[in-house]
Amino acid sequence: MIFLQKVFASSVALCFACSMALAQVPVTAPLSDKARDAEALYVDAVKARMLDDNKTEESLLKEVISRQPGQAAPYYDLARLYQKQRKYDLAEANIKKAIDRSEENIWYQSTYAEVLEEQNKTEEAANVYRLLSEKERYNKEYLFHAARLYEGSGKYQEAIDMIDKLLAKTDNDEQILGLKQQLYLRMNDLSGAVKVAEQMIAANPGEGHYYANLAELYSNNGQPEKAREIFEKAMKKFPDDPSLQYGLALYYKEQKDVAKYQEYVRKAVLNPAFDDETQTKILMAYLQDLSDDTTHNEERLKLTGDLVALHPNSAQIVNLYAEVLLSQGQDQQAQEAFKKTVALDPSRFVAWQRLLFAYTAKQDADSLIRYAGKALRYFPNQATIHFLQGIGYFNKEDYKPAAQSILRAIDLQPEDNKSLLGDMYSTLGDVYHAQDRHSASDSAYEQALKLNPANASLLNNYAYYLSVRGVRLNEAEKMSKRSLELRPEEATFLDTYGWILYKKGEYEKAKQYIQQAVDKSEDPDGTLLEHLGDLYYKLGDKEKALELWKKAKRKGTENKLIDKKIQDKKLYE
Repeated sequence: MIFLQKVFASSVALCFACSMALAQVPVTAPLSDKARDAEALYVDAVKARMLDDNKTEESLLKEVISRQPGQAAPYYDLARLYQKQRKYDLAEANIKKAIDRSEENIWYQSTYAEVLEEQNKTEEAANVYRLLSEKERYNKEYLFHAARLYEGSGKYQEAIDMIDKLLAKTDNDEQILGLKQQLYLRMNDLSGAVKVAEQMIAANPGEGHYYANLAELYSNNGQPEKAREIFEKAMKKFPDDPSLQYGLALYYKEQKDVAKYQEYVRKAVLNPAFDDETQTKILMAYLQDLSDDTTHNEERLKLTGDLVALHPNSAQIVNLYAEVLLSQGQDQQAQEAFKKTVALDPSRFVAWQRLLFAYTAKQDADSLIRYAGKALRYFPNQATIHFLQGIGYFNKEDYKPAAQSILRAIDLQPEDNKSLLGDMYSTLGDVYHAQDRHSASDSAYEQALKLNPANASLLNNYAYYLSVRGVRLNEAEKMSKRSLELRPEEATFLDTYGWILYKKGEYEKAKQYIQQAVDKSEDPDGTLLEHLGDLYYKLGDKEKALELWKKAKRKGTENKLIDKKIQDKKLYE
């Protein structure tokens, strides 16, 4: 412990010595008592800094300053403390005092520039960096900072002056030349930008993308003929350069030459000199450009498929191919591509979602359950996956795990997405209804309606289930009527409203709605036909009722009494 204390004390003393050295105050005589007291206080301030005790450090530094106001270092340390606390006005005031006492100290000047920049005093900060660059031999960083800050303050010529000094030290650095070119463009000085582009070509005569840069300058500034001339010249020298190919694609896009645009996009996308990420970005931009033009669907699909052939193990590209397949209605092929995507990169949550949504049909229940289980290994806290797994169990009529999965989804789902949370409660209501747990199902439906009161399907389903049970028929009628206001031509909703009226004994009115439902259905299902048959029976036309019951049986109604109704020619409810 004694050894550690000595080491700590030595470190603190060293910090003090260094700070005083920064201030460039020579020690030529023994320290006075007052100076020794100030030194001790300074050591304590350094200790406080090391313990991250800002309040104590501030207080001690102020005391040091009161005892030795001519020293620069305490002002510097106080400025750094205020800078850390984002008290920039105080930081600026104190760093200025440090500089007043030690004008040549580059650390103080550099900190002053930082504080100015943090206050968005960009031109003032740039001026400080410029002065530093003039004082320092190794000044590349100061020149670059000054150039960037002059750019930010709109002083483009001053920024160029700094860059020219920097270029004299960096031998045609591409990044710096690129910045200089952008500055000329901001000044609307095309000739200046062109000269920089030509300078890049002269420094790199064997690289095609510098020619593309020059051609794009002309193309983007209303001189397409010059751009084309440069492209053609460069393509003779570098026929396989991907940057030139893509530059030509953009040129022809600007000229509205779709055929040539497609030709050169294809060359660029499939050029192995581009990495797969660049190829994907180009392809995505191309797909977006032509997204509204279905005449190019085949070309989009082929190009994406060809890129997959080049990179069969790129999850990003395979996923893009799956999305293109899905957008063109090739659902089965899209499923397979999404399967491959998640096999290559299981962290792709959206791909898992796409795959799971593809299996929500009743006949795909086993696949939905299986793949949802796989997805949950990687995303155990994603509500959507639990929900989709619950739908799989529901479709399989395995109601207990269905309810468990959906309840888990509800627990995990943030309340800000009321629509999705409402769907979860609605599906939970369906699960409970299938189990004849009517109190639980009603509660779930009520919660769903609170979250999404304008969900027409929810209103219809809840109303229909109440009518089947013959309870709360007035409420059911209101909900069904509201669903028809939202979707007035929906055959299923017309049937529900008619059936509620049937349950209330309003047979003539009920027949109007159920007949409309039959008329609006391209292929009426068995339940709808049976409902109409029941109404005819109630209205005294038993022959018509029997005819409709027989049609309902052929269509596959779910009512287990249908055979008895047909055999006895009598209505059973």
